[in-house]
Amino acid sequence: MTSTFPARGLGSGLHTLSTKWGWAVGLGVVLIICGIIALLSLVVATAVTVIWVGAMMIVAGVVEIANGFQMKGWGRATLWMITGALYIIGGFFAVVNPLLASVVLTLILAIALIIAGGVKTWMGFHLRGEGHSGWAILSGVLTLLFGLIILIHWPFSSLYALGIILGVDLIQTGADWMHLGFFLKKHHAHGHA
Repeated sequence: MTSTFPARGLGSGLHTLSTKWGWAVGLGVVLIICGIIALLSLVVATAVTVIWVGAMMIVAGVVEIANGFQMKGWGRATLWMITGALYIIGGFFAVVNPLLASVVLTLILAIALIIAGGVKTWMGFHLRGEGHSGWAILSGVLTLLFGLIILIHWPFSSLYALGIILGVDLIQTGADWMHLGFFLKKHHAHGHA
């Protein structure tokens, strides 16, 4: 079985990285454990997700305002400062009251998933005969259904939807890191053989 990672052309960089394979596997295990914990405590995971989004909004707002001050004299500098202030206000709201903010974010998520699912399904039907239309339709329908389920159960779904997404993402990312780590281990073993 061949690996999906290209080993040729990476030379000594890949060899150096392959000696650190254990770190990649360890990180993968930690992320998978965090994902499982998130799935077992969905309300807490949802609150953590919203607080993280809020903190990033505050940082983005500060950067926007700083950028606005740097661009004084240019007509759009005031717009940057206003945008930055709105980011900070929204981020502060999310950090101070994450569960209430999750209600708004979950509604936006549900609508976005419904639209994305509809577009994917429509594209899948227009790709018929191209080989991947079945997968595109299936992906679109599943995305659409997930969005509808969130919307039908909204606002109650705001307690768990973001937590599920965080948990699944952590598990998937952890699996990716473990896969990379085992690939590096295999490369390291072949390098010493």
